[in-house]
Amino acid sequence: MKILLLIDANALIHRCFHALPPFITKDGKPSGALYGLSSILIKILHPNKKTDVDGINGNMPDYIAAFFDRPEPTFRKEMYEEYKIHRPKAPDELVSQIIEAHNIFKAFGIKTYEIPGFEGDDLIGTAAEKFKNEPDLKIIILTGDADALQLVENNKIVVETFKKGISDTIIYNEDEVKNKYGILPGQLIDYKGLVGDASDNIKGVSGIGPKTAGQILQKYGTIENFLEKGGAEKQYAKIFENQEIALFSKKLATIRRDAPLEINNLEELAYAEFNKEKLTAYFENFGFKSLINRI
Repeated sequence: MKILLLIDANALIHRCFHALPPFITKDGKPSGALYGLSSILIKILHPNKKTDVDGINGNMPDYIAAFFDRPEPTFRKEMYEEYKIHRPKAPDELVSQIIEAHNIFKAFGIKTYEIPGFEGDDLIGTAAEKFKNEPDLKIIILTGDADALQLVENNKIVVETFKKGISDTIIYNEDEVKNKYGILPGQLIDYKGLVGDASDNIKGVSGIGPKTAGQILQKYGTIENFLEKGGAEKQYAKIFENQEIALFSKKLATIRRDAPLEINNLEELAYAEFNKEKLTAYFENFGFKSLINRI
């Protein structure tokens, strides 16, 4: 079975920025997140890596793409001005490394994609939707963001995310999502519609917690079905009165799968192996001597 790896670039860079010391290049530029990102990519893509292991630590991906957020307001921000309003402004030393990370992916030979008005998650969702029916293909989404779990489908589309630091990962297939939340991946948008998401400033229904939401969705499947058939339930009146908020929160939490992503066929993302000379030159410029030794 071949592997398509979809990388949430911004999530990985944020993860590396907070997990690693703030390295500085000889000319005073921040580079800790760039070092961490490069280290992860070497681990995934080194031709001498161990194989027959699940996830990114297993066989070399046959196809790869990386997806970035854009600085412009997204369609969610236009829908709801207070979306993600509580998040602090990214420090300059992080922003500069997000910009430079495009060059890291280029040095590794990985194509990158970004579209104004959309988040990287929406591009990942679109790519996964586009290629999920390809025969003999497994899709792995590499991210530090649990939002992508809604995209999981059986063992066909799985999410690999980090448990600790930048080396310890966990893979979520459909069974693992159900074990964690008690519901199926596709119901996670309804879950957020009820519970909300403080990190994104998605409200949900006040007074509805994870346990209640899980019980409702296990029985009724979706918010809409609960509103239609759940009139006898204890929490019905509260959710009915706040249905507009619940359904709007669900819409905000839903990853789009129809972004105008210009990937015509899977072969555009084909990956062989990285160019050692090109990477060596790049790493020398940043003083990443230990990474040069690894490649």
